[in-house]
Amino acid sequence: MFTGLVEEVGRIQQISRSGEAMVLGIAGSVVLGDLKIGDSVSVNGVCLTATQVGTKDFKVDVMPETFRSSNLKELKSGSRVNLERAMAANGRFGGHIVQGHVDGTGTIRRVTSDQNAVVYEVAPTDQAIFKYILLKGSITLDGISLTVAQRTGDTFAVSIIPHTLSETALQAKREGDTVNIECDILGKYVEQLLNYGRSAATQGTEKAPMSLDYLAKHGFA
Repeated sequence: MFTGLVEEVGRIQQISRSGEAMVLGIAGSVVLGDLKIGDSVSVNGVCLTATQVGTKDFKVDVMPETFRSSNLKELKSGSRVNLERAMAANGRFGGHIVQGHVDGTGTIRRVTSDQNAVVYEVAPTDQAIFKYILLKGSITLDGISLTVAQRTGDTFAVSIIPHTLSETALQAKREGDTVNIECDILGKYVEQLLNYGRSAATQGTEKAPMSLDYLAKHGFA
């Protein structure tokens, strides 16, 4: 699990690709402090496993599912990436619950200034994930824990403070670039629970759908 607080910006040193499978060699410093083979590390918001760890760099494998679901396939030698080690049990929980399981990508539609902040307007590639994007709710873009500041019909916007921009690879993103999107896991769990059993039959009897009427009938609302 991660917090969405980027520890450092690393650089892609090497990319080995075979079809939709990749091995990335990434240069870093902070995350290498105690990183071990088998540890989880977030690369642009994608949870990957360290397969080799050196003094100045480490390697990770990217499987086809991750390749297809994220913007890692767009990386080139020299690309900057956001890095974060998995959260320590005794660490501060400064962001929000981030799994590193990307829901999809989005395209930056517009970048504008708002006094001391920079506003990024993003259009999700798959509009199906838009239902999990809540105004003032948490969202992760390229591994950065952010708050949804605006929500329109097919886009949402986040407002970035100068410190976050200067400490992450987002500063290099321009209109038309893509970002990895991970929605708040809480909304996905709620949806799963509310919809569970709507179409499945147990011993020949279909379960009643969860609804406000159902909760009221059973004394919960």
